Amino acid sequence: MRRLPLRSRGYGCFLTLTLCTALAASPAHAQNTASHAAASRHAEARPQPAKHAAAKSAAPAGEQITDGIAAVVGKDVITMSDLNEAVRQAEASLNAQRIKAPPMDILQRQVLNRLIMDRVTAQEAKRQGIVLTDAQVDQAIAMVAGRNHLTIPQMKADIVKSGSTWDDYRKSIHDELLSEQLRQRVVDAKIFISDSEVDAFLKEYAHNEAIVPKPAPVAAPAQASVQPQVRIVPNGPVELSEILIHVPEGASPEVVARAKEKADSLLARIRKGADFASLAAANSDGPDALHGGKLGVRPLEGWPDLFVNAIRNLMPGQVTGVLRAGNGFHIVKVTARAMERVAAPAQQQQPAPEPGVQQLETIPSAAAGTVEITQTHARHILIKVSAVMTSAEARQKLEEIRQRIVSGQTTFEAMARQYSQDNTAAQGGDLGWLNPGQTVPAFEQAMNRLKPGEISEPIESPFGWHLIEVIARRQHDATEDVRRNRARQILMERQAGPAFEDYMDQVMAQTYIDNRLVKADELKQRYQQ
Repeated sequence: MRRLPLRSRGYGCFLTLTLCTALAASPAHAQNTASHAAASRHAEARPQPAKHAAAKSAAPAGEQITDGIAAVVGKDVITMSDLNEAVRQAEASLNAQRIKAPPMDILQRQVLNRLIMDRVTAQEAKRQGIVLTDAQVDQAIAMVAGRNHLTIPQMKADIVKSGSTWDDYRKSIHDELLSEQLRQRVVDAKIFISDSEVDAFLKEYAHNEAIVPKPAPVAAPAQASVQPQVRIVPNGPVELSEILIHVPEGASPEVVARAKEKADSLLARIRKGADFASLAAANSDGPDALHGGKLGVRPLEGWPDLFVNAIRNLMPGQVTGVLRAGNGFHIVKVTARAMERVAAPAQQQQPAPEPGVQQLETIPSAAAGTVEITQTHARHILIKVSAVMTSAEARQKLEEIRQRIVSGQTTFEAMARQYSQDNTAAQGGDLGWLNPGQTVPAFEQAMNRLKPGEISEPIESPFGWHLIEVIARRQHDATEDVRRNRARQILMERQAGPAFEDYMDQVMAQTYIDNRLVKADELKQRYQQ
């Protein structure tokens, strides 16, 4: 069974990839192996408990993390000061969310696991040639501020008020962007959704509606029959939270049984009134545990089928049973979803939706009216960044190509056929008519600044460096295009989450990781036996 997408993400395009076998022979891998060997020699140099019985009671204290290192990840070191600061931030974040923090040892382990994953992601992004500039981070922050109707100074004040610092917030945005660009770089172009899949999805989507009456109050007045019903917006946006009890691949029946028992116990506590977010923070193995297990907001059909089938008719605040998936056991809560009131009598005017309900753009109805958009007919030349082509070299190559084109020595189409490194090369780089949002932001912004006939300077995107030529523009009735593109994005998201997690699992497996907290716990348990 496939793993489920567990991270809170936008619509991405990711596919499972097997790491190149050349990685095993790379210098970085050799250095990791050398680090592993050195660590092993260091461990072997320590006094062995079996040979030093007198030191048995004192050994655990001697094995505490006294060297200031919490973990080694490849060639990077996570110090105890790094971990302590991250724990402080996590506590502040949990307090701001009014989520009870787990015991310190559990919180430390969860935070350290997150730091390790961030380091692995950063190392893989660097290996892929991805570099983020301060300007890109500033742009992302400005977009977040704009969506929240805040100025940058107001946003800074809110961040500080929450107990964090502006530098820490910038770093979190940087790390998120880096992860997003890595996903785009390694899998975006590899995923394909056919027209027949889109047709089947839209047909199914149109029939998936759910209407759930609102329970009447206990002391209902005489006119209770005219109380409005609450209707779940069909296929509307849904915010989910989850608790994941991870089951390793190939786990024994005993391990699976213990995981199921733990999940059942947590579900029983939730149904008795325990706080879901606090239980997630203390027990979930998911990457969003320290956010109370929140997975984010998506249209209903954008969630995995297992989740969709379990939560389709659940009201906000309700929880599923224990769900079995390939990576473990899930308990899913509907944190919020789009709702609307439907008046019972036909003559009664329909009230507005309840305040505070999540509102998110979703697939419009086929009868929603005409959608006019500006389409751009463009072509491009792509030079990818790789181990043999640095970012600077790719840009310089495109500058030379551009100079040849604008000087009249050759044509854009001829250069695209000769040099472009994507599947449009055979068509002279022709991308056809592009809708707004169809390309990555950096590409679209550069394209939108061009007039027909103009050629851009080299532009960097997660795929590499581009030259862009705008051929023409037109107004287009895109009603059906918008529906189909939205459906295609949802279908891509279903594949994207598991694929990128699989990819990062492979990267983690090939990265030397020495978690000192885990070692300390193992030693403590050994000496207590």
